[in-house]
Amino acid sequence: MASIQNRTDTKTADHGKPVSDDTNAKTQRAVQSAAVGGRLLLALAAHPAPMTLKDLAAQAAMPPSRAHPYLVSFARLGLVQQDSDSGRYALGPAALQMGLTALHQCDPVRLAGPVADALAARTGQAVALALWGNFGPTVVRMRDARQPLHVTMRVGTVMSLAGTATGRAFAGVLPPERIADALSASALGDPGRPAQADLAALRALRAEARADLDRHGCTRAVGRPIPGVNAFSAPVFDHAGAPVLAITLLGHQDHVNAAWQGPMARALRQAAAEVSAQLGYRAG
Repeated sequence: MASIQNRTDTKTADHGKPVSDDTNAKTQRAVQSAAVGGRLLLALAAHPAPMTLKDLAAQAAMPPSRAHPYLVSFARLGLVQQDSDSGRYALGPAALQMGLTALHQCDPVRLAGPVADALAARTGQAVALALWGNFGPTVVRMRDARQPLHVTMRVGTVMSLAGTATGRAFAGVLPPERIADALSASALGDPGRPAQADLAALRALRAEARADLDRHGCTRAVGRPIPGVNAFSAPVFDHAGAPVLAITLLGHQDHVNAAWQGPMARALRQAAAEVSAQLGYRAG
C-alpha cells in the first residue's frame, strides 16, 4: 500500500501523466501536459492579435520547440488556427464556440454572490447586489453587516435613483431614456413619454455620476438617505461592456470611511472588477 501511495503522490514532469500535490490532501489529480498546453490558449486569449510562434511560446514560458506540438494538436481540435500567409496563431472556431457557450451559461448574480459574501466577511459591512428592474435599481441579494445596521434595505427594495449610491451607479452607466422608461409614473410622469425637464434632470444626474465613476471607479452616498450611514456602489459589466448589476457596500460612518481612496471604497472597486472579469469584461 505504501508503494501505491508514493506513486500517486509524486508529481510527474509532463506528457499526460497524472499529477497530485501531497501538500494538500484534498488536491485532485491533474494532467501536467494539459496545464502546460493550456498556457498557450490563455496567452492567445489575452492577446488582441494573432501571435508568432516565438512570441506565443515566450508568453507561455516555454521554448518554441515545445510549444509547436501542442499547437498542432490544438489546431486539429479547432481550438487554434494558423494563418497560412503570416504563420501567426490565433484562437480557432472551437475556442470561439466554447467562449460563446460559457457566456450563455454566465449568471451575473450567481457569479457575484460569492464575491459579495467575501467582501462582506472581509470588511464586516453590509453588501448588496442590485439589478435594474421595472421600477429602477432593485436589491436581489443582501448580506447584513457584522454590527447591527438599522436600514430598510432588503431583497426587493427599489433604491432611489438620485439619493443612493446604488441608484447613482446605474445612473452613470445607463442611457437617460432607458432610465426614464423604467421609472414609475409617480417618479417621472408618463413613462412612455417622459417630460423634457425630467430627461434634462436625468442627463445632469448621469453626467455627475459618470464623472464619479470615471474619476473614482464608484459612486457614493454620504449620510443619505439615512443619516450616519455611508455607502459606495460600483457597476459590474459583461463581456460586451454592458452594465448588468451593481455591488453596494454600506455601513455606519464610524466604520465606512467616506474617502474615495479609503479601504472600503478600494475593496468595493476590487470586488466589482473581479466579477466583471469573470463575465469577460476587459477594461478599456
